[in-house]
Amino acid sequence: MNEGHEEPGTGAGGDFEEQLRELLAEDAHTIRPAPVPFPAIRRRGTIERRRRVAAVGAALVTLAALPVGAYALADEGTGGNTVASAPSGSATPRTPATPSAAPTGPARPATEDQLLDGITFRQAVDGLEKCLAYDRSHTGGPSGLRTDLGAAEEYRIILAMNSTGDSNAPGNGMYVVAVKERPKETRLICTVKDGKAKGLNTAVGSDDVPGAGPVVADINGGRLYQQSVLDRGKWTLPFRWSVIGTVEPSVARVTVSYGGATSRAALDHGWFVTSGVLDRQVTLAPHIRGYDADGKLVYDSDEDKTYDKRLP
Repeated sequence: MNEGHEEPGTGAGGDFEEQLRELLAEDAHTIRPAPVPFPAIRRRGTIERRRRVAAVGAALVTLAALPVGAYALADEGTGGNTVASAPSGSATPRTPATPSAAPTGPARPATEDQLLDGITFRQAVDGLEKCLAYDRSHTGGPSGLRTDLGAAEEYRIILAMNSTGDSNAPGNGMYVVAVKERPKETRLICTVKDGKAKGLNTAVGSDDVPGAGPVVADINGGRLYQQSVLDRGKWTLPFRWSVIGTVEPSVARVTVSYGGATSRAALDHGWFVTSGVLDRQVTLAPHIRGYDADGKLVYDSDEDKTYDKRLP
């Protein structure tokens, strides 16, 4: 009844099934995924994280290098803007910046040695401003005939020093000398005492006269180096003095001898300024000499017929 029928796994069919099982087993082994390479994955992940960190770091460096600007953060809910940060001083504006205002006030002297006796530039400026205000309030005649001296910022201060009172003008104070070129050459000798302007000597126009040399002492500068004729022979000592005047561009050096001492003048935009202190009475005016760049004497006040060699 069962003849010709074989049990599974026996006979020729059994051999085939056995072979098939072996093949399936081998195929199953062949297609089974290999173990996950966790070390390799971890290493690759570490590399990727480092790359991302490096990229973020580079972006932060780039942002740090950019100028800090004002960023408007739009709030869609309110339609308003919030300023995240203000522009830094180094930021480059998108629109041209408004030019800064030109510095106000008079120009400084060429050297600090022209501000004497501890007088500061600010104090000298204050004195000049007070004297110009004093001039505006004292017309000295019909206003139509008065010369407008202008504003302080038009001037250059070339000298500030203590002033010594005398019988004609009692009380010590301060002299401020200022000059300007335009619209007319102007020189001011301003006297300040007790914080108030007490006098102003002005010269408008050039002191040059026909035959004048390359050095010209200021025609009214005597008040800076002498005391009143009322006090002849009995000056108040020690006495701070100064000599001012104009020089041509060819003059490279000016010296002034007074009371037995010689000093070199400062050259300041066409002016010379020198100073010293007398400790004895004198009768001779300052002796002025000018030299060119080669050291050649080009001016000597002793040879100048327009210069008074003796004091009044």
